[in-house]
Amino acid sequence: MPTGWKKNIDEIPFHPYYTIKDFFSVILFIAIIVFFVSFIPNSLGHPDNYIPANPDQTPEHIVPEWYFLPFYAILRSIPNKLLGVIALVASIIFLLILPFLDRPITRSSIYKPFIAKLNVLFIADCFVLGYIGQSPLEEPFLFLGHLSTFLYFAYFFMFILVSKIDYFFLKAVRNII
Repeated sequence: MPTGWKKNIDEIPFHPYYTIKDFFSVILFIAIIVFFVSFIPNSLGHPDNYIPANPDQTPEHIVPEWYFLPFYAILRSIPNKLLGVIALVASIIFLLILPFLDRPITRSSIYKPFIAKLNVLFIADCFVLGYIGQSPLEEPFLFLGHLSTFLYFAYFFMFILVSKIDYFFLKAVRNII
């Protein structure tokens, strides 16, 4: 070694020490799962699962998982089924093309204050859409769903405009310095 140290100093073999430690953790985790499944299987269940099924009515508590709720709210906020599905697909496609909408000079949001504020508003809008997705179809939630869906799609168009403003702002700051 160039520093003069012997090669095997401060080293321990991987196999007997780390594999046994990790194997112990896995066995402990499996034992906890087996305990819950074998002895108290209903402790982690939802109490609504014990309500007798009514074939004429879908239960109100059935909603998608939390990560699908914003998209479900977009789907529910548009009354036309076909336009709702198109908006649902468009909301996912817009998220996929978001990295390609702007190729900034610098990637840090320290130099792009308007984009940073717009991103905070977008995240807040996604939380509102998630709340609307699990709420019943009643009047304050319907209007809020329409407004949040509009703001969701407006974000992508505002993003392009604000990124141009931030680009000129960054260029002006570079010229001053």
